[in-house]
Amino acid sequence: MIQINPRGIAAEALMEIMTADAYNTMTLRRLLRQNGAMSRQDRAFVTEVVNGTLRNLIYIDHVLNTFSKTKTEKMKPWLLAVLRTAVYQMYFMDVPDAAACNEAVRLAKKRGFSGLSGFVNGVLRSVARGKGKLTFPDDSVRYSMPDWILSLWKENYGAETTHRMAQAGLEKRPFMVRFAESRAGKEEILASLSAQGVTAEETAAGSGVYRLTGVDYPESLDAFREGLIRIQDLSSSLAGDAAGIKEGDFVLDVCGAPGGKGLHAADLLHGTGQVEIRDVSDYKVSLIKENIARRGCTNVSACAFDACEFDASMEQQADVVIADMPCSGLGIIGRKPDIKYNASMDGIRDLAALQRQMLSVVWQYVKPGGALVYSTCTVNRLENDENRAWFLNEYPFEPVDISGRLGIDFQEDSLKEGYIQLYPGVHPCDGFFISVMKRKG
Repeated sequence: MIQINPRGIAAEALMEIMTADAYNTMTLRRLLRQNGAMSRQDRAFVTEVVNGTLRNLIYIDHVLNTFSKTKTEKMKPWLLAVLRTAVYQMYFMDVPDAAACNEAVRLAKKRGFSGLSGFVNGVLRSVARGKGKLTFPDDSVRYSMPDWILSLWKENYGAETTHRMAQAGLEKRPFMVRFAESRAGKEEILASLSAQGVTAEETAAGSGVYRLTGVDYPESLDAFREGLIRIQDLSSSLAGDAAGIKEGDFVLDVCGAPGGKGLHAADLLHGTGQVEIRDVSDYKVSLIKENIARRGCTNVSACAFDACEFDASMEQQADVVIADMPCSGLGIIGRKPDIKYNASMDGIRDLAALQRQMLSVVWQYVKPGGALVYSTCTVNRLENDENRAWFLNEYPFEPVDISGRLGIDFQEDSLKEGYIQLYPGVHPCDGFFISVMKRKG
């Protein structure tokens, strides 16, 4: 029987994420699937070590660089991954220092670094002795957030909101799911979750989105496999609520993978109308179709189509177009912490330009009097407020007053002007921008 070492899997995942430009969530999902014999406890351990190390990576490297003569940029990738995950266990988890240190030495030897096992041992023993003695040289280290992101947020939103968003980026994000109450009653879904040791708490009054505790792998839940719940953050769900979808509408989601907003639109249609969900690749469309099949919807379809290209057959056909655009993702750093190490200001400028290119095409699909929902999962004015203002200036649309559409927990003044910027750490959800505009005529 092959013995599975959770610490080794965590180090493997971290090394791959940091050296191969791999996505955190996809890498973890694949490695957990490949090691399916792991216990639930070990799966949770691997997930926590990888995500936690990424959330606190800049601080962890500060710790290592303080106590090691060899700096992190000079370390072998495998040893660096082992050391980083060990420091996370020692400083942020209830793991004895000796256990984290000894297991790190074993992992070094197992990969053929026996000659450097003394280095690993020495560094981690120094790290253990220094616990609680280090100070933060700056906010970048304090929040493990690249300085350019902190500067961008301070310029856009001020110091207090920046502090709250940066702090939220260090906190473990809960699993959030939408209940498919058209398939089963709320009590039935709650009972199914409870039978598997999971509790659910509604995130905002009347939202239908619940925060789960007691689960590290939602795909293992009966309610997920049966299509009674689907993974969706409250912020993403609010985009559908803001749209003002009515029974009988035709809704076109132009960048819809993996399908959460389109399926929410189908819920709001109550079996009437039609939803078409598009995305650019066959692979992404396959994910959408899996979710449609699990959900059991009959009024939802999916197809591959590039939102940058005009589809004449769709001109003025949609009552609602949902344009949840590719973006920098700065609003979901707490959920996908690798984003903050891969984003850049040049990348943001490129994405803002791509969003404008897509908007210049997809607005034509909206019927006169219909609505365009422009949304992103990021927090910066260039991709959000500035693109909204540009669009309203260039095309025959006007803002829609969406006051009251998001429920009693969201009362921002900007809703009257047709938009809301959600901030992690300020609102009970990921960072998100939602704007609703009506086509004139």
